[in-house]
Amino acid sequence: MDSLGENVERRKRFIINFMYWLIIGGIVFLLLKYGLTYIMPFLIGFGIAWILRKPIRFLADKCRIKQSIAAVLLVIVFYGAAGTLLSLLGIRIVTACMDLFAAIPGWYTKDIQPALMDLIASLEVTMSRLDASVVETLNEVALNLVKSLGEMLSGFSVKAIGAVSNYASALPGFLIRVLFAVISSFFFAVDYEKVTGFAMRQMKEKHQKMVIVVKDYVVNTLFKCVRSYALIMFITFVELSIGLTVLGIENSVFIALCIAVFDILPVLGTGGIMIPWVVLEAIQGNYPLALGLLAVYLVVTVIRNIIEPKIVGSQVGLHPLVTLMSMFIGAQLFGVLGLFGLPITLSLLKNLNDQGVIHIFK
Repeated sequence: MDSLGENVERRKRFIINFMYWLIIGGIVFLLLKYGLTYIMPFLIGFGIAWILRKPIRFLADKCRIKQSIAAVLLVIVFYGAAGTLLSLLGIRIVTACMDLFAAIPGWYTKDIQPALMDLIASLEVTMSRLDASVVETLNEVALNLVKSLGEMLSGFSVKAIGAVSNYASALPGFLIRVLFAVISSFFFAVDYEKVTGFAMRQMKEKHQKMVIVVKDYVVNTLFKCVRSYALIMFITFVELSIGLTVLGIENSVFIALCIAVFDILPVLGTGGIMIPWVVLEAIQGNYPLALGLLAVYLVVTVIRNIIEPKIVGSQVGLHPLVTLMSMFIGAQLFGVLGLFGLPITLSLLKNLNDQGVIHIFK
């Protein structure tokens, strides 16, 4: 009877613990999924103040001025530098896009139109040798294809207009968030010690120690993640440089650098540049170059998918399989934030569990 009672008690504890962590996980998920948008400007402002806190102290000590004055000066310098860099980058991007759009008519006249004319001529020659019924069937298929293509383009046009309208309607809200982030960063930078001190005083001593441990671990892990992706970007850059140089591409190193930087974007990646490039070369009839670019893209993609979970996992202390799963699930649930945030969160939970601060798994 005692053994039976112990088993029942263990099951009760398991159910209670499971429901407890399930509720906590659900609350955290809802807060991240739906509440993060509302506090993100203030989190960004606090993050900027945290980055500038040591330079603020250094400037205040060296110039013998109040920290509040040093904070205002450094925040102004920070936003001035960031605004200048973003403006220059935006100008370069707009200029590049204008040059690209200006070159498209020339590409069409010089390369695409002759290729299409040759294709049509070869099709006409081939169709002239076919039976009349077959030709009629092919014409019907072509008409249906053109009709479907037109409907698809119309649908794409409607979606594009809707997307532009949505972005335009969301722009005022985005600017308001940016404004609140900028304003809050000034307040956080001026009263950083007061804000953090007030928040810490609201917790018990053991919770304060946990917050400090979590903060230090998350900061170190973020640094390791940045270092890991810098290494992945460097490896991608080397692979692309070698591949494009072998294919005889002009300015191969510069192009490889641009693609490697673009590869950091989780949605677009290397394929956002390489695949359209392959298609354009194939349309122009440069089949050897198109196949070569496709081979380079496949090699880069396969190597990245192999090394990314291993490199990131080794830095955050997770098994590559767990890292891969968490990156995929995090991206599905929270987008770019989840891609990086979920592996770091799992790594943090593992570290706290290993230290005995929490007890989630054995």
